[in-house]
Amino acid sequence: MQSYITVKGFDFDEFVEKRSRFIGYIKHVETEKEATDFIAQIRSKHWDATHNVYAYSLRENQVKRYSDDNEPQGTAGIPVLDVLNKNDVTDAVIVVTRYFGGVLLGAGGLVRAYSHGASVALKKIGTVTMQMCSECELKCTYTQYGKIPATIASFDGVVDDSNFTDNVTVKFHLPCENLSKLNEVLSELSCGQCSAKELSKNFFEQK
Repeated sequence: MQSYITVKGFDFDEFVEKRSRFIGYIKHVETEKEATDFIAQIRSKHWDATHNVYAYSLRENQVKRYSDDNEPQGTAGIPVLDVLNKNDVTDAVIVVTRYFGGVLLGAGGLVRAYSHGASVALKKIGTVTMQMCSECELKCTYTQYGKIPATIASFDGVVDDSNFTDNVTVKFHLPCENLSKLNEVLSELSCGQCSAKELSKNFFEQK
C-alpha cells in the first residue's frame, strides 16, 4: 500500500429527522482497542440514548466491524460502514447516536438517517491522504546547503530537522519514488559529493 485515506483527530455533527436527534461522532483510530474504547466512551456519554450505532474500518488486519445496536438488521450499522467504504476511509470509527423522537422512520428512513449521520461527521472532520515516504538523511557543506532545502521541496520533500556542526546534516522525507531523481540532482549540484540515504519508510500526510 503506497497511500491511504483517513481522518485526523475527532469531530462530530448532528441533525434532526422527524423529531429524532442524530449525532454523528468520528475519530481517527489505529487499533481495535482504540475503536472499542471510543465506542464505549460515546455509549457512556449518551447512556440515555435510544441507540448508539457504530462502524469502524482499520488497516490493521483489514478489520471492518459494525453494530445496529438493536435497530432493525441492516438499517444502521451497514449504512454507517458504507460511508467509510465508499469514501475509501480507513483507520476511523464512527458512532451515530439516536434519540428517538416518537415518529417511526421505516427501514428506508433509518438507512438514510444513519448514512447521513455518518456523512455529516465525515464532512465535518474532512479527510487526509497518507503517502508512503522515504525518511532520509544527507550530509553537506555549508556552501552546498544553500540550495538543499529548495531542491528537496522541488521533489515534494519536507525537511524535518537540520543539524549545523562542522557540516550540515539534513533529515527529511519525500515520496519513495522521488528519491532516486532527487539524488541525481544532488549529485549534479555537489559534483558527486552529496547524496541522500534512506533510513526508513513511513506514512506521512500528503500536502
